[in-house]
Amino acid sequence: MGAWARIREDLAAAKLRDPAARSAVEIALLYPGLHAIWAHRCTHWLWTHRLRLLARAGSQLSRWLTGVEIHPGAVIGRRFFIDHGMGVVIGETAEVGDDVMLYHGVTLGGRTRDGGKRHPTIGDGVAIGAGAKVLGPITIGAGSVIGANAVVTKDAPADSILVGVPAKPRARREGIDTRALLTAPEYFI
Repeated sequence: MGAWARIREDLAAAKLRDPAARSAVEIALLYPGLHAIWAHRCTHWLWTHRLRLLARAGSQLSRWLTGVEIHPGAVIGRRFFIDHGMGVVIGETAEVGDDVMLYHGVTLGGRTRDGGKRHPTIGDGVAIGAGAKVLGPITIGAGSVIGANAVVTKDAPADSILVGVPAKPRARREGIDTRALLTAPEYFI
């Protein structure tokens, strides 16, 4: 997929997930979460081509400009969207699937200083509410929803709803919209 096609796909994903988005021009110019994703693609390319210092410098510049910190080593899927963005942190060994949505203040972090895989793997179609912390080398199954301010430290199967501190998975009922779950009062702490 070419760069322009990927940019159009990102703009469409933002418009789909944010009811306040009015136009592609507005999204392209004013959405710091999207700017952080675009910067990450550049810094990730540098990282994978062993230009690590330059990659880290670029990611820190992006962090300063957007308030979103994505380590250049993190692997991010297609149609990824960060709504509001400020305070999002994504660690070096994190892996994020396609069609994932994060709200502000989300951390995909580690729990150890040991080398190797130390950040979470997020499946396709996962939505993570504001302030949630997903910590350690765990896997969150596709289609899951993590509620606002939840702290997740254990694996979760596909189509889970994770709420609480520590978060406990609940089965999702059929036909429930992921975006609606993130605003329902019963899923907040």
